[in-house]
Amino acid sequence: MNVNMNSHDSIKQLRARIIQALPNLDTPEHSNDWWLLGTSGCHLCTEAENLMLRFQAVQPITYQHVDIADFDEPLMMAFATTIPVLLTPSRRLNYPFSVMDLQQLL
Repeated sequence: MNVNMNSHDSIKQLRARIIQALPNLDTPEHSNDWWLLGTSGCHLCTEAENLMLRFQAVQPITYQHVDIADFDEPLMMAFATTIPVLLTPSRRLNYPFSVMDLQQLL
């Protein structure tokens, strides 16, 4: 499992920075959503999206696909070589990940 062991506060700060770039993510009903960071044309992002859809079919999670192309340049560059990345409200999971890895995030 390729988990970036950032502290909960670091993830919270990262999510806040992403919300600054994309204010539409800042809604109470989506506060616990998982975010799949990627971009169009990224084959690994497509694979991660398919994995998320399969996982969502058996687990009641909500996730949002977040396109890093919509970020400002410094934030986009922070993820440009690591996408796809999954951010939960408290954890960061870098690709490659499996259904088992996703299960451990619950």
